[in-house]
Order: sequence, then structure tokens, then C-alpha cells
Amino acid sequence: MTDQKPDQEQTEDPYQNTPDADLGTNPSEAFDINSVIADARKIITDPVGFYRDMPQTGGYTNPLLFVVVMGLATGVIGFVLSLIGLAKFNTMIGGAVGFGMLIFMPIALVIGSFIGGAILWVVWKLMGSQKSYETAVRCVAYSSAITPIVSALSIIPYIAGIVKTLWSCFLMYTASVQTHELKEQTAKIVFGIFAAIGLISGIGSEHTVRKYGNAAEQWKAQLEKRHEDGTIGKSLQELENFEDMTPEEAGKQLGKFLSGMEEFSKGLEESVEDAQKDQKSN
Repeated sequence: MTDQKPDQEQTEDPYQNTPDADLGTNPSEAFDINSVIADARKIITDPVGFYRDMPQTGGYTNPLLFVVVMGLATGVIGFVLSLIGLAKFNTMIGGAVGFGMLIFMPIALVIGSFIGGAILWVVWKLMGSQKSYETAVRCVAYSSAITPIVSALSIIPYIAGIVKTLWSCFLMYTASVQTHELKEQTAKIVFGIFAAIGLISGIGSEHTVRKYGNAAEQWKAQLEKRHEDGTIGKSLQELENFEDMTPEEAGKQLGKFLSGMEEFSKGLEESVEDAQKDQKSN
């Protein structure tokens, strides 16, 4: 009588002995929102530990799903802020900007992960990294955990841009040391330079946007005022019967219309000048 051994080939998990088996890279593993939240929390609270333990291979599915979730979270925050009038770019189309962010942000972050990964892959290669392009994309993709926080901070002038620049550069510095195994001093110099350039360009860009954004708000107010008092509507109604007027009447009405438009244009110019004075005083 002989002992029969169980057929181990049928019960063995093909992924249990792989290096990434305990890190969520099993291709057959279902999407888990709790895992995404846990990863985001670790990136924010323990970036060193995250990038040290981050799987460097396993496909793009998990990091891109993470990016999409972060993009949706960022879009929701932007949408809510636009509804209550606190969005950074609160233009005349109002809440549509925030709603559009629900679609735009996930797509933008996915594309940005690949483009940013390509740029940083070259940078890391020049610094001496031997890691793959996929690893670079993963480093960039998971750094999107900070985007919802940055979006919430956008209600405070300049703070969001400063936080985003410094935090992103710190995460990429951490990835350089922990994931790409590069020298700390080299990583500090490279991403310190990137941070300085980002701060200068970012603050300058936001200053320009806010400058003309204030002017745009005043233009909007001028337009609404003229719409409420019926000036624009009345002028247009008078021009509807332009063909039935005598040459004298047509000339008179056209002159009144142009005079009104000139007055409106002057109002816009004054709005711009006031906005520029406010910027100088600040």
C-alpha cells in the first residue's frame, strides 16, 4: 500500500512565490478602493516607506487606476469649490468648470503620468539610474496622491502652487533615493533646482492669471449691469428695424449704438486700470 500525495500543481498559486506577490500586483486581482486609499495615505504620511516598498514592475493597470481615482477626487473638489464660488478659476461659465474637471482631471493625470514619467526617466538615467520606464511612470503616478489636497488649497492665493511644487519635488527626491537607489546629495541638488525653477515660474504665472482674472470679474460685472438696465437689449432692438429707417434715422441710431459701445469700452479699460492698481498696492 502506497501513500498518495496531493496534486500540488493544481492548488499552487502561480503568483505566491513572485517578489511582488504580497504587494498587489497579481494581474487577476480585482480593483480594491481600500487599497487605493491605503496607498494614498502612505504616500502622504510615509513617502520613504512607500517608495522603498513600491513594486517596480507588474504592469500599468494598478498605478493608472490609482491616478484615475485621484483625478476623480480632485475633480469633485474642484466642482464643489466652483459651485460655492471658491474655485481658483471662477470664470463666467461658473460651475461648468468644476463639472468639466470630473472628466478632465483623470484624463490629464493619466497623460501627465506617462509624459512626466518619460521626462523623469531620462533625468534619472542621466543621474545613473538603471530602472525601467515603467518604474518611472509608477513613481510619477503614485505622486498624484497629493492632487486632491492641492486642489482644496487652491482657494488660498499662491499657496496651492507653492505646496504642489515643493511636495512634488520632495516625492521625486524620495523616489530617486528609495526606488532608483541614487545618491542623496545628487538627488537633493537636481530636485532642489527643479523646485526653485518651479516656484519662480509658478508664482509668476499665478500672479498673471489672478491679475487678469480680477479684471475679467469686473468686465463681467460691467456686462451684467448693462444687461440689467436694458442698455444693450434696447440698443439691439432699435437696430432690428435698421432697414426700415430713413438714412437720417439709421445714422442717428447707429451713432447712439456706437456711443454706447464706446462708453462700455471705457468702462472695461477703467476696470483693467483698477485691477492693475490693486495688484501694485498688494
